[in-house]
Amino acid sequence: MDVLIHYGDRYAGGLWVTFQFCLLAAVGALLVGVLVAVARISPVPPLRWLGSAYVTLFRNCPLTIVLFFAAFGLPQLGSNANFLRIPGLDSLFTRLGTDLPYFRFALIALVLYTGAFVCEALRSGINAVPAGQAEAARAIGLTFTGNMRHVVLPQAWQAAVVPLGSVIIAMIKNSAIIGFFGVTGELSSTATSLTSAHGEPFIPVTTISAIGFLLMTVPLGILVNRLEQRRATHR
Repeated sequence: MDVLIHYGDRYAGGLWVTFQFCLLAAVGALLVGVLVAVARISPVPPLRWLGSAYVTLFRNCPLTIVLFFAAFGLPQLGSNANFLRIPGLDSLFTRLGTDLPYFRFALIALVLYTGAFVCEALRSGINAVPAGQAEAARAIGLTFTGNMRHVVLPQAWQAAVVPLGSVIIAMIKNSAIIGFFGVTGELSSTATSLTSAHGEPFIPVTTISAIGFLLMTVPLGILVNRLEQRRATHR
């Protein structure tokens, strides 16, 4: 408890930074996952091949490799991820506008990595939609885009909400390693700083950091379980 009393403000700041990072990554991964899922079932063969290649690559590549490439490869390619400095957004999430771009690099890596799993979770929901629904939509003249927007995706979201929740929980846990790739001020880097620079005991420091992650994942897990129970009752 002494560690929490003396460094409570640093833990609170680390939890806030981690929460912001995970919120941005979740939104980005959902957007990427939807686009890739639509591409994978597109009637255009090159889009299907591109979507399949994307999912195959990121699902079978370790997250650490993706983070290494984002943190150290993108700068060599001349990128500093300034396109994420969206006016208005960077004022809400101030780390997006800092001069050190590692927060943005790590965000890109986790979005691309998690987007592949979001795609597969959503595609399972699309496969759960009866084929007759899409055929009826085509029969009344809906285009592929209209079919996806008005018929298939709304039903797919309902079927995929539980696996999507599991993907987001896994993403939050995966974010624990971003502190080792230059992102400072979040929970894992806070624990590392307190043990290495301040000589605090390892077990209580890391235990408090773990509790910080549990504060984000446990409520989300409870919500996912309730949604699953509601769907089972409805069926």
